Amino acid sequence: MKRIVLILILFSMLFVVAACTSDEAVQKEITLPKDAPEFVTRPDFDKIDWEKEAVEFGDRNIIGNENKSGVIGADMPSLNGQKWMWHLWGDENLKNTDLTVVGFHQETGTVHQILTNEWSTSLGGANNGADAHTPTSVKIPEPGKWAMLLYTDNELFDILIYEINE
Repeated sequence: MKRIVLILILFSMLFVVAACTSDEAVQKEITLPKDAPEFVTRPDFDKIDWEKEAVEFGDRNIIGNENKSGVIGADMPSLNGQKWMWHLWGDENLKNTDLTVVGFHQETGTVHQILTNEWSTSLGGANNGADAHTPTSVKIPEPGKWAMLLYTDNELFDILIYEINE
């Protein structure tokens, strides 16, 4: 009986070690593009909850995390380029700050610039009930599940999870 318990304990320990090693391997595979903003760090990607997909809320077809951030246009085909209007809630001082958008593709583990011109753009004032907003052109490099990491004032503000298929 003691042998069975010992064997079960050893297998449990091996499973935990294998799981931790697997997580570390995924983390090491994330390579930030050379031109990515310096405040974007690998630990930010650990905060992605792939189960927390963006949802539609309000009466303007905004898709995102209610009362935090959302996008008008995220439901339109975006692989060949699209206009998205970003909305942020929760801080009246967001106006005139920069919004940086970093895309992370779940399947490939790759990091991408999503805004077509630069990594960042300036936020404007209130719109559609949000404290700040900005229109941008985006191009999603490939279909799949995407985490959009949003930064304001060089700090992670929110993460939006979208399934982009066309």
